[in-house]
Amino acid sequence: MTERVRVAVLAGGPSPEHEVSLQSSQAVLDALPKDLYEPVTVIIDRQGRWPVELRRGLVDVVFPVLHGPFGEDGVVQGHLETLGIPYVGCGVLASAVAMNKVAMRRMFLAEDVPVTPYVWFTGHDWRGTVDHWGLVKSLDWPMYVKPAGMGSSIGISRVTSMEELRAGVDLALSYDRVVVVEQEVRAREVICGVLGGFDTPDVSVPGELIVPGDWLDYEAKYLSRVEIAMIPAALPERVAEEVRELALRAFRAIGGYGLSRVDFLYEEDAGRLYVLEINTMPGFTSRSVYARAWGASGVPYPELLRRLIDLAFARSGS
Repeated sequence: MTERVRVAVLAGGPSPEHEVSLQSSQAVLDALPKDLYEPVTVIIDRQGRWPVELRRGLVDVVFPVLHGPFGEDGVVQGHLETLGIPYVGCGVLASAVAMNKVAMRRMFLAEDVPVTPYVWFTGHDWRGTVDHWGLVKSLDWPMYVKPAGMGSSIGISRVTSMEELRAGVDLALSYDRVVVVEQEVRAREVICGVLGGFDTPDVSVPGELIVPGDWLDYEAKYLSRVEIAMIPAALPERVAEEVRELALRAFRAIGGYGLSRVDFLYEEDAGRLYVLEINTMPGFTSRSVYARAWGASGVPYPELLRRLIDLAFARSGS
């Protein structure tokens, strides 16, 4: 019998997305083909303490199923680079850029990837002026206030007045020192998965998020039992192809590798698409749309995991 590949599945971590990571990692552990892989569960606690010190020889490859700061932002990726251990997903630069909503948009704009109108400012900027309207006056109500370096809809507020804006900024600043404020675009929310290396990545069929209210918050994504996506999305073929092409452009704009989920806003009346963000380690729970989009594209979950691990080895030259 061929010796199984030892896969360290990293989960938890000090991010506010700790619980989401635990859900995602369990789904990965359950689906890894046991004839090919020997999983090693590594749960990092909320203080950032590791239960075991990873090293070459102890494991063959790492699957960092970590979301948010310290896991999806290049920190863990850099650590694994220093250890010389192959790992699944984007590298240090792409992870860091995608996690920061300001840097991400700068990369997109440099590559002509369309984004919604936005502004950003620091906590120092906000506290240093009494003219808070002056910081956002280029936008119209409603707006979305977001911490620059957070995911899973944590710390986000939809605001329609100065009073709500101030409360939303205070909330966002509790998670990050930089705040992004985006213009609301009334549109359908579409996603597309990317899978592959630097040169010829593949894209999935697009899916559409089913938004129960004004926006898809943390509770709707992870706690509700209500269906949150339609896969494939009911889109005209021309629009579906544009989604797929823009997903590739966004992936290449950040220097992506392995996997990403690209989120879009589709302004149907105007026929206009915006790239909202790119996620370098999207959720891997049973409800997560990334794996479901690939399943609808002919790549079942266990095969998806195998391809991601193969890509990790290919990048390292193993």
